[in-house]
Amino acid sequence: MNLFYLRYFIELAHTGSYTKAAEKLCISQPSLSHAVSQMEKELGVRLLEKNGRRAALTQFGEEFLDCAERSLAVLDSGIASIQKSAGGAGLIRLGMVRPLGIEFIPELAASFLEKNSGSDVNFTFHTDVSSRLISGLEERKFDLVFCSAPPEGMRLTAVPIRTQELVLITPENHPLAARKSVALAETAAYRQVYFDRKSGIRDVIDSMFAKINVIPKIAYETEEDQVIAGLVAKGFGIAVVPYMDILLKLNLRILRITSPSVERKLFMINDDRFYMPPAVQNFRSHVISETGAGIPD
Repeated sequence: MNLFYLRYFIELAHTGSYTKAAEKLCISQPSLSHAVSQMEKELGVRLLEKNGRRAALTQFGEEFLDCAERSLAVLDSGIASIQKSAGGAGLIRLGMVRPLGIEFIPELAASFLEKNSGSDVNFTFHTDVSSRLISGLEERKFDLVFCSAPPEGMRLTAVPIRTQELVLITPENHPLAARKSVALAETAAYRQVYFDRKSGIRDVIDSMFAKINVIPKIAYETEEDQVIAGLVAKGFGIAVVPYMDILLKLNLRILRITSPSVERKLFMINDDRFYMPPAVQNFRSHVISETGAGIPD
């Protein structure tokens, strides 16, 4: 069904005059008549009939007018929405590891909204461990995720946007608690509360112990760094974790790790196989600009 013909028919149905409808549509009257004739031929029914000088709808015409108006309304709404999105409006779906959701991402989102106050932009925020965030990105649940580096071999674009210092935390009454710093090798004799294998930081910490040929004594495993901190504060063991402000509020000690020296890198990740809407492109550029990030070699 020709969309132009639908619009011609709707205009004619409302004016009831071929002459007036043709004038409003800026087409010739024969062209309008041809359009209606073609529609009637395609549908196999009469849509209009003459009633004096007016073009009156038949029963089929009235039924088809309702259908045509609803169809074009949906189409026009979709076109308007797409044009709005093309101008930078739309929804940006973000996934992030929990530490970045406390200040880092909210500040970036707030500054982006302030910078684009005239655009209709909205965000959704979801926190999880790196492995599930990356899976969600591949499943198109997110537009961008902020987490540990994706595994090698995955066709994802990862831009480093932040580093986290790794520290050792101990209960207040632990033999190492009086220290301000420690070499990781000195922790070998003590039970550890460890990140489980679903956490992106697990590989980073494993590599630290591998460098010094030490196998840590893993007593407990969990996904969340804040849960690990809570367990350490209650005496379940010691742990290597990214530094975070919540550590200052718990009954534990924070020690700098002198060797091996390792920082955890966090990345902004997207999947180039999927189309990135303008709003997402703009936010990604904003993050790179604000953080001074660059794509690594």
